[in-house]
Amino acid sequence: MIKVEINYKGHGLDSLRVKGHANSGPYGHDLVCAAVSAVTIGALNALEQEDAYDIDIDEGDVKLVANKPIEEHDMTVIETLIIQLKTIETSYKGTIDIKERKD
Repeated sequence: MIKVEINYKGHGLDSLRVKGHANSGPYGHDLVCAAVSAVTIGALNALEQEDAYDIDIDEGDVKLVANKPIEEHDMTVIETLIIQLKTIETSYKGTIDIKERKD
């Protein structure tokens, strides 16, 4: 299962992590993994504030940590990513689990 952890601190995003595999199809042909990878990496590529984040990408594990306030454009990109991930979660139950925490 793919686990998505979204953490908010104060009025903004603190971190976002996408980890794991959906296991909804054979390795290399898993449509859920492909969809999650595509929307996640696409969103990271669309971020403009390169100095605002620490981003680590490994196979099956993407972590973004905000190290300063996020500007409007990038927050829109991140909010769009979260909506896309929630849509995948709704469409493919049991393959992705999203947890949001607010501190």
